[in-house]
Amino acid sequence: MLTQIIVGLLVAGVAIGVALVLKRRSPEGPPRDAFPVPRQLDRNDFNSPSTPWLVAYFSSLTCDSCVDLSPKVAALASDLVAVDEISYERQRDLHTRYEIAGLPMILIADSVGVVARAFVGSISASDLWASLAECREPGSTPDPDLGIVR
Repeated sequence: MLTQIIVGLLVAGVAIGVALVLKRRSPEGPPRDAFPVPRQLDRNDFNSPSTPWLVAYFSSLTCDSCVDLSPKVAALASDLVAVDEISYERQRDLHTRYEIAGLPMILIADSVGVVARAFVGSISASDLWASLAECREPGSTPDPDLGIVR
């Protein structure tokens, strides 16, 4: 009987000790995005740095979704919109510099490189067009927050 009381007191003491240690731990910070996106791009890292808009498309030759998105992204090119596909195999340094963790990643940046819209994963051509249109003319689409970077 005395042995059971001693074991019970030891277990209770350990439980109290663990509870105190856990209580003193600092709270964890806010959760990180699984695939964080850059907020700023150096326009000199990309083709046509003087155009008003840049669509930076981070891809890989081994990414099936990337292959499907390439023509959709390329169709956005115009005098006012530079489109630059950054393949991991060909421009690994830019993937590393901008800490690209998820592919495909499409970033729409303004003339000074501020990322206004971002997409990780596959996206429809109409959503991509609408996002670029909303950047160029705010209020022009029914979903003005599509892809917005907060």
